[in-house]
Amino acid sequence: MKKLLNSLYVLDETAWLTLDGENVVCKCEDKEKFRLPFSNIEDIYCFSYLGCSPALMGKCADLGININFISPQGHFLARVQGKTRGNIFLRKAQFECFSNPDILLAQNTVASKLSNTRYLIKRSMRDNPQLDSDGELSKCIDYLEQGIERVYDMKDNEVIMGLEGNCAKAYFGIFDRLILNQKDDFVVCGRTKRPPLDPVNAVLSFLYTIMTSSYTSALESVGLDSCYGFYHALRSGRSSLACDLVEEVRCIAERLILTMINLKKININDFEKQESGAVYLNKDGKKKVLTAWQEKKRSTIVHPYLNEKIQLGILPFVQSSLLAKYIRGEIKEYPCYLLK
Repeated sequence: MKKLLNSLYVLDETAWLTLDGENVVCKCEDKEKFRLPFSNIEDIYCFSYLGCSPALMGKCADLGININFISPQGHFLARVQGKTRGNIFLRKAQFECFSNPDILLAQNTVASKLSNTRYLIKRSMRDNPQLDSDGELSKCIDYLEQGIERVYDMKDNEVIMGLEGNCAKAYFGIFDRLILNQKDDFVVCGRTKRPPLDPVNAVLSFLYTIMTSSYTSALESVGLDSCYGFYHALRSGRSSLACDLVEEVRCIAERLILTMINLKKININDFEKQESGAVYLNKDGKKKVLTAWQEKKRSTIVHPYLNEKIQLGILPFVQSSLLAKYIRGEIKEYPCYLLK
């Protein structure tokens, strides 16, 4: 099991990371801002265009510390990682398994995503029954439940994606109702991605990027190829398998965002709007979201399949390990993560 340590997030766009012995050193305009020993770092997320020294990248590769380069706006750029772990036979089995994947993999992935989405809405209704005064939330839940049943009648990935898209549209159509405070500042009119056009979508895209990077690292750590998935189409530079696994846990990010807005831990001043209409988190906003995300990762959950308590931060490694077991034939079905 991977030990959960700390992720280093470098938000200053003028930052340059370098190596000094057994320490990561951060410099801004040739002045040292801080240094951290490698023993305190799990992975690095660099939101700076300046990047880091080749010596540091080599050291991190040797230690198994992945460096993720992300633009200041939150777009994934590149990743530096060490040698491939695991044996070639696992990857060979992965390629054989996913060259003609069992449709049940895609069906379970979408069904678990819809089920977890339904759970989020029901929990919001339980805490605030007035949210469903006109019955719109109940209608959305019914629609999601129909989607869960219908997906098992579908035998083609594209058809399943169409169903998933329709359910997502219904979900984000009522997402605005789950926001209790700061409603004038946080208005959602649907999901917008490239670029995000409102503050809520800006945070969603930001956290989804972080989650996908975490799953990419986890998959590589157990010896799987994160680019070769079973649901999302193969695309150069995309971690399709990481995208597959993130689908079932998107609701965790969505719940965190709703909590931050409703508790006023984030506000409209934490965003910046560009002339193109794109909306992004500013530096202070990123700090707030990442701080909340780190706290969330340290929370304890009971894994529904293992029936054991784990920290949320190692969930990507648990799911990646379970997927590897499925590919090796040690378990008959990959158990998606389900909220209960």
